Amino acid sequence: MKKVINGKLYNTESAKKLGYWSNGISRSDFQFCEETLYKTRSGQYFLHGEGGPMTKYAVSCGQNSWSGGEHIEPINEDTARKWCEEHLDADEYISIWGEPKEV
Repeated sequence: MKKVINGKLYNTESAKKLGYWSNGISRSDFQFCEETLYKTRSGQYFLHGEGGPMTKYAVSCGQNSWSGGEHIEPINEDTARKWCEEHLDADEYISIWGEPKEV
C-alpha cells in the first residue's frame, strides 16, 4: 500500500518491515485485525493496519453499513517502541532496538 501524508510517501513495498502483529482471528471474521510496523529509508516509522468492519480500520460504505479497511499511520520513534513492547516478544524487540537494561 502507498499513501501520501503531509507531502511524504509511505510505501509498504519499499520500507523495511520491523514487526508484525495479528489478533489471530480469521480474515473472514468481522473482528480480524493485523498491524505491521515499518521504517522508511529516511528513518520515518509508520504502521500499516488492516481489519474487519468491527475494528478501528472499518470504513463506512453507506448508511449503517461498514466494510473492512486498511490504513497507514505515521508514528514517532517513541510510539514505535511502545508498539513493539505491546505487540512483539522480547527477542523481536531486541532485534529492532537492542537489549534494554535489565532490572
